[in-house]
Amino acid sequence: MQHILPIALFAFLGAGAAGLLGALALRLLRHRSLIVALTAVAAVAILTMFAGTLTVARRMFLSQHDLSVVTIVLTMAAVVSLAIALLLGRWVVARSNALTEATRSFGDDGSFAAPPFAATAELAALSRELESTSAKLTQSRERERALEKSRRELVAWISHDLRTPLAGLRAMSEALEDGVAADPDRYLRQIRVEVERLNSMVGDLFELSRIHAGALALTLSRISLYDLVGDALAGADPIAREHGVHLIGDVIEPVPVEVDGKEMSRVLDNLLTNAIRRTPVDGTVAVAAELSPQGVVLSVTDGCGGIPEEDLPRVFDTGWRGAHARTPPAGAGLGLAIVRGIVEAHQGHAAVRNVTGGCRFEVTLPAARV
Repeated sequence: MQHILPIALFAFLGAGAAGLLGALALRLLRHRSLIVALTAVAAVAILTMFAGTLTVARRMFLSQHDLSVVTIVLTMAAVVSLAIALLLGRWVVARSNALTEATRSFGDDGSFAAPPFAATAELAALSRELESTSAKLTQSRERERALEKSRRELVAWISHDLRTPLAGLRAMSEALEDGVAADPDRYLRQIRVEVERLNSMVGDLFELSRIHAGALALTLSRISLYDLVGDALAGADPIAREHGVHLIGDVIEPVPVEVDGKEMSRVLDNLLTNAIRRTPVDGTVAVAAELSPQGVVLSVTDGCGGIPEEDLPRVFDTGWRGAHARTPPAGAGLGLAIVRGIVEAHQGHAAVRNVTGGCRFEVTLPAARV
């Protein structure tokens, strides 16, 4: 035991001195390439082992021959270790460079593909994170393109829908001003109708702007579905009679919900008006309200004949009307977008699907807390 302690002390001192020098070298090389850093780390580890072993060997008063043998063995081991460390460093650096190239392409074209060959656990984790980020950015770009397309369509349709009534108002006002109107009262009534259309369109735009800006303030209250749907049916009955459409309440459960009564009434009004205008004469529009495991489901089923499957995902997009316009002729594709915005503000979900002979619009709302 008495001989072991001095040996351990000398080994510690020799290795410690080499380690301090190696730490200083690593600090000086911290801004160099990865292969230099890895080689320096391996060299420091080998040097500390070499220095500790050689210090103990000298203190053990070995013969010159034995000391030379120990020195040669340590030197060969150090050379082989450095060579292996250098090869491993080049392997790691090659994979790091490949990942750098893949990341550079990520910045150029917005897509990232991980290098095909295996890498270290850290580089593999970094590749997975970059792939996940690339997928998220791709989805974000697709949403941005869809929104930009929807915005352009909305501007085009709004411009068209505003130009038509304004041209009519101008012609009728000039006729009244010049005294050439054969039936002034009819002109005045038509002017009032066109003004109401414009007022409704502006109101829809204002409501949609509040929804998109997150400024839609809800005043929640506890309301029975029976009362909510009943009021909506009563309000839509004159329009249904005008179009010769049968309006029925299919299954309406008296389930309570916590909603903004005014905003939800607008949702039902938009859905009912949309369904009535797209249903042929003597057709039926059915309204149902029931409790499901997902929450409270309000549905409006019409007899429009259905929507093409490829158009279903865009039905609630702002400004979208499709080949067979789902919004009233006087609208600009805002009614269903407003429906989705109000429902999502209530933490709900709006959806549409084809059924036999028509479409079924469903609004799912959270059930009221007991």
